[in-house]
Amino acid sequence: MSDDVLFSPFKLGGFTLKNRIGVAPMTRMSSPGDSIPRQDVLDFLVRRAENGAAIVYTEAIVTDYESAQGYPGQARLVTQRQIEAWKPVVEAIRKNGAVSIMQMFHCGRMAWPEVNPANRVIAPSAIGPAQDNPLTGAPYPVPDAMSAFDIQHVITGFVETAKGAVAAGFDGIEIHGAHGYLINNFLSSYSNRRTDEYGGSVENRYRFAHEIIQAVRPVVPQNRLLTFRISNWGVVDMEVSLYQDKAEWHQIIKLLSAEPIDAISVSTYDYSTTAFGTDQTMARITREATDLPIMICGKIYDRATAEDALEDADVILSAKSILLNPNWVDDIRKHRPLPLYKSEEANVAYTEAPLP
Repeated sequence: MSDDVLFSPFKLGGFTLKNRIGVAPMTRMSSPGDSIPRQDVLDFLVRRAENGAAIVYTEAIVTDYESAQGYPGQARLVTQRQIEAWKPVVEAIRKNGAVSIMQMFHCGRMAWPEVNPANRVIAPSAIGPAQDNPLTGAPYPVPDAMSAFDIQHVITGFVETAKGAVAAGFDGIEIHGAHGYLINNFLSSYSNRRTDEYGGSVENRYRFAHEIIQAVRPVVPQNRLLTFRISNWGVVDMEVSLYQDKAEWHQIIKLLSAEPIDAISVSTYDYSTTAFGTDQTMARITREATDLPIMICGKIYDRATAEDALEDADVILSAKSILLNPNWVDDIRKHRPLPLYKSEEANVAYTEAPLP
């Protein structure tokens, strides 16, 4: 790879990124009220744009006031007050030459009913995670298997949240289909045992994602981005491969590639790990099945890993490193030696301590 690819422009939809580095979306619990993040969290996003990131993702935003919420203190984007809180953030990110993307999701079976206004958990099938909830120490509840009404209600939540992001001025919207949350619950046979048109075959399990994308795209102007995030791992039961094999992953990626989206964001726990019993990484496997731009994240922490990750991807996203080091982009640019942070070190994101 040429030494300057990492800091070369890249065209993503109608936008030209100033480099190939972005702030990854990170699930947060930072709202003290009104489902709006704390000011220091919003300032953190602007500061990363000021310090050189080309893309700045929000934390994952939950999509409705009923069953979407999975953790305490999560943000939403469906009221005027919430929209007004995000407008200056988006404008400041844009003024600093970065692209802002709002990521939205429904927590699905990862939720716990105590934080849902409706006091319920829903999923494609009545199957809870095997692992206990790490935040409560108790087993996850068995979710309600979603009815046709539930499915349409949830799709409406994605549409309304997308409208909120458009009103706030975001440059793009991402549909979160990864990490064991609701869309991923449908995509994976590990959590989807339905026998109707939303279960069984890959095409049927993909139907829910398809319907969300098709419902959201018309409310997102063509001059703004629509991306989709996918992973083969969940935040619980992490040892489980959520897709059967490389062929099944390819089927999903090809279906996504036929959608009106601008990029696929592949979330890995380690970008360099080989997958599905092959000698290929997730980015390489994904590249075989799509011509869409690919974003990649997972243990990319210094110049060498960033450049290596771009061998089969177009944009790298940083979570822990860019969260804990405000100067990470400049340190990368200057080839400075940098540490690989542990997940425990990033737990500041889930405390009341102001972000750096």
